[in-house]
Amino acid sequence: MSKANNLPILVTSGEPAGIGPELCALLAETSQAKRLNRSLVILGDADLLETRAKNAGIEPKWQRINSLREITASDDEAPGYFLLDHPLSAPCITGKPNPANAPYVLGLLNLACDACQNGTAAAMVTAPIQKSAISPHWPGFMGHTEYLAQRCGQSDVVMMLMGGQMKVALATTHIPLAQVPAAITRDSLTRTLEIMLHDLRLYWGLPKPRILVTGLNPHAGESGDLGNEEFDTITPTIRALQAKGHDVQGPFPADTLFQPKYLQNSDAVLAMFHDQGLPVLKHASFGQGVNISLGLPIVRTSVDHGTALDLAGTRNMDAGSLNEAIECAHHMDLCRRNAQ
Repeated sequence: MSKANNLPILVTSGEPAGIGPELCALLAETSQAKRLNRSLVILGDADLLETRAKNAGIEPKWQRINSLREITASDDEAPGYFLLDHPLSAPCITGKPNPANAPYVLGLLNLACDACQNGTAAAMVTAPIQKSAISPHWPGFMGHTEYLAQRCGQSDVVMMLMGGQMKVALATTHIPLAQVPAAITRDSLTRTLEIMLHDLRLYWGLPKPRILVTGLNPHAGESGDLGNEEFDTITPTIRALQAKGHDVQGPFPADTLFQPKYLQNSDAVLAMFHDQGLPVLKHASFGQGVNISLGLPIVRTSVDHGTALDLAGTRNMDAGSLNEAIECAHHMDLCRRNAQ
């Protein structure tokens, strides 16, 4: 494999009081790095991660490093697991997030994001974070997707989850339900769908992506009886993209769209808000799903679950979503490079 294709994937360990440290330790017990022929670098406080691994009876096969420069780029290097030490900002009690560690959590994201942007890493995969522990330090913090968009200087990003043979993207993400109708405009929908079309081609090699779009209201508005957003905003946006030759269809009632007879003829679904599309996908694939940020200049994937504070400090957890997120990031990077 060429040097460019063998850049490492970085894995941020997330909220230190949550299950991220144990998930990363479980990851480093596997042979995934060897099978992918790709080194995996876990970012976190090395003493914390090694102590938590020992307490949980996990035996990770990683090598401590202090800089990405310590990983050589020679073609014959055997891929493996590395633990890049990034010290905590404050003491950490398992299961009890400390807002004083917000700079530490954001520092992990900054380190991984910057390495992907400057070409020293292929992709970043994120373990879960605790938003409530970050917002006191970073007012208005909404999550990984929005933070990384700001870090990368991108005004438009799209959150998409993949699992259960589905890809479901969101027109709006982490905002109150009452704010959703006003946030859905022709311009915002057009940009979201354009990002989906572009990235489905780039990262999945689909020459003409097929996207199904839900309505906002029950029964997609019931011909206007249950709302006008479909007539005023969603349908005109779809028609305009169709006129440009894109395979975008809808709006469909969300309560009947997620069934095989529709999904088998599509590549992705665009749902209007968070709890319209994600419950279906998570029911089909929870613990094996992947959260993907579209529209960024880097590859970023994540797990489909939260910090599970009650499970932190044990090994009573499933690392399947983290493994799937790494697989997805690896294949997205390869597909992107093959297209260049």
